[in-house]
Amino acid sequence: MAKVVTLGEIMLRLSPEANRRFVQAEKFEVIYGGGEANVAVSAANYGHEAYFVTKLPKHEIGQSAVNALRKYGVKTDFIARGGDRVGIYYAETGASMRPSKVIYDRANSAIAEADPSDFDFDAIMKGAQWFHWSGITPAISDKAAELTKLACEAAKRNGVTVSVDLNFRKKLWTSEKAQSIMKPLMKYVDVCIGNEEDAELCLGFKPDADVEGGNTDAKGYEGIFKGMMQEFGFKYVVSTLRESLSATHNGWKAMIYNGKEFYVSKRYDIMPIIDRVGGGDSFSGGLIHGLLTKGNQGEALEFAVAASALKHTINGDFNLVSVEEVENLAGGSANGRIQR
Repeated sequence: MAKVVTLGEIMLRLSPEANRRFVQAEKFEVIYGGGEANVAVSAANYGHEAYFVTKLPKHEIGQSAVNALRKYGVKTDFIARGGDRVGIYYAETGASMRPSKVIYDRANSAIAEADPSDFDFDAIMKGAQWFHWSGITPAISDKAAELTKLACEAAKRNGVTVSVDLNFRKKLWTSEKAQSIMKPLMKYVDVCIGNEEDAELCLGFKPDADVEGGNTDAKGYEGIFKGMMQEFGFKYVVSTLRESLSATHNGWKAMIYNGKEFYVSKRYDIMPIIDRVGGGDSFSGGLIHGLLTKGNQGEALEFAVAASALKHTINGDFNLVSVEEVENLAGGSANGRIQR
């Protein structure tokens, strides 16, 4: 299997039990997660040598975050230790017509304050086949944006395939700031992953599709994929399509374009959703595995969509599924019968 590297922030997630609201909570469940950490866990679950790169404090909460990754086989050799705090986010799980809600408390976290001297990116990328990052990391701070650039440069020097999940977060930066940072980073990217909102806010591309109204005809995306590929030189452009029918009922499919063929996956009707946090990250993790191991982009995409559909049924940020479970769903086994 491949050496897969991801760079980003792992946070302490505090969630009320079940579907309680924040104002009802008398205790919080402790969960660790974050975009690229979630992707690393997926890659490790699929048998890859997955390394997560970040900076965490030396204290016990920092160690707990490291332990959460190690529990699922993620390699933590390149995690720098130091800084003052682990970023926190609070997640309230919605239901029916009430959406889920996230509140961030992540300013001045250890990775947001990290210096380039904390990492030897050439050593980190040596022998790697894949490097993945998301738009969340450069949004954390200007220092983190610089780290992202240095990591991308090292990946290219070492012949590593680079993927990005655009992942625009309006609570972290504006569209103008996002475009000023993200567009120059695209020259390092081979595989661009995002949804229609991410592509517009991070890169200035808008598809001809009414997503809110559920009119997600793939034809509206073909033109934008071609335009993105022409401007930035991507090898693959990939988009997920989420139909938010309610907080606990979504339609889910995806599309991929390699410059020649445009492929649309089958659609999953996900209901009830247990926890949709990390849904996009589980898609990225599945896509990385698929592109590394499958015979064509269609098979790779079907693996990614099935992996992500399964994530929606799992509490927490991490997608704790095996290759076999994903293959069974991608192959048509969605009845949920007990496996005896």
